[in-house]
Amino acid sequence: MSTARTRLLDLGAMREVIRVSVPLMFGMVGNLVLMLVDRICLARYSEDALKASGPAVFTATTVIMVTTGAVGITRSYVAQAHGRGDERGARDEGANGVVLALLLSALLLLATPLLTRMPQLSGQPAHIEALEAQFLGLSTVYGSVMTLNMALSSYFNGMGRTRIPMTVGIIGQAVGVVMTIGLVFGRFGLPEMGMRGSALGTLSAVSVMCLGYVVCLPRGYASGLVRLVRQGVRQVAQVLWLRLRRGAPAGGSLSLEELGQTAFVWLAGVLGSVALAANNVALALNYAAVIPLIGLGMGCNILCGKAVGAGRHRDIPHIMRVTLMTSGVYVAVVAVLQIATPTLLLSPFGLDGADSAVTGHAVDTSRVLWTYSAAFMFSMVGSGVLECLGLARFGFVARIVLMWVLCVPTITVFVLLNRDRPDMLPIMWVIFSAFEAAMAVVCLWRVRRAVAGEENRLHTTDPVQQTA
Repeated sequence: MSTARTRLLDLGAMREVIRVSVPLMFGMVGNLVLMLVDRICLARYSEDALKASGPAVFTATTVIMVTTGAVGITRSYVAQAHGRGDERGARDEGANGVVLALLLSALLLLATPLLTRMPQLSGQPAHIEALEAQFLGLSTVYGSVMTLNMALSSYFNGMGRTRIPMTVGIIGQAVGVVMTIGLVFGRFGLPEMGMRGSALGTLSAVSVMCLGYVVCLPRGYASGLVRLVRQGVRQVAQVLWLRLRRGAPAGGSLSLEELGQTAFVWLAGVLGSVALAANNVALALNYAAVIPLIGLGMGCNILCGKAVGAGRHRDIPHIMRVTLMTSGVYVAVVAVLQIATPTLLLSPFGLDGADSAVTGHAVDTSRVLWTYSAAFMFSMVGSGVLECLGLARFGFVARIVLMWVLCVPTITVFVLLNRDRPDMLPIMWVIFSAFEAAMAVVCLWRVRRAVAGEENRLHTTDPVQQTA
């Protein structure tokens, strides 16, 4: 391997990581803006809408992440085919993802009656339950379109053409912002629909994105669907079943992470109402800080998948080092700002006008948020590489053990021993970060083993024997 490839600072590789990852980062930021606009609109529409939006949005997001995460494995299949130089194969892999997305979308729509009954378990007043059911009834509709969009965007991302999903996403998000404001409040000549308008605003955004992806698809893409159907029912079932087995753990892991974040919020409330308010502000800042890291993790996933497809497993550690070096610079800058200027960073997230006690504890918490960003940086890269190797199941099991068997019980005991002590909130965050760091260590260990054995399980159910 050449010196240029082995040295830590490889400007060429860094440029490639940035080229692929930065558009993904902008796309994630656009999603964040749309989400914030949606929550602000519901908060200002009515107190009932605000109360109903939290459980409804959380429930819908958790369910939709299962289908979008499962379909997202398409990105790795396309990247491997692209790495082999098989452009027709890449289109076929993208078409396979679309078929899987259509099947999962149908299942999601069939689950609508069950989802709309879930608010009855919350014990909320009847009118709040009705608002939640309204939103959830429409969430499966926009969720099914999001699932299809994930398959379509995964083709472009797997090919390294990440600017197309970024452009399509920004256009759709802009439409979604306008439609959400209009449909919630009855502006721009649109009807006032409140909670239902929020869901329809999201539906308008993802529908525009879907149309954009279809317009941008290359010629011959549809022929991949025809070739898949011609293989016969048994072969099609085998292809889709293997893909589902490889992708479902990734979706499950995302849902578990979302559930873990929610459990963290609930447990923070045990430390007292002041801690809960301070944590809500800090959580918003932390979410905004780690969003770009998700884009970098996806970029690493794409580049490593391309390397695997080309039979260059030994390039994976180098790609990971460059990605971690790039994201490390970002985390370092954010950490300095969180430590030195916490009040300035927290003010856009609701700190202005807050109680002095809430402000003080939010500032103290902000100064330790960098620990989670640093740990998340490593776990995101490790999980992304495992996914491109067809090893997402390992990350899923590791997430179950570390998050739900160890982390949540540990934090539960901690908050019960420190009930009504908001000054313990920063320590609670450090504990949470420590388990995320453990997740990173486990994933990176498995990646190292997979690289040594040149594993690639996307196309087989059998483990690959390690080479000498």
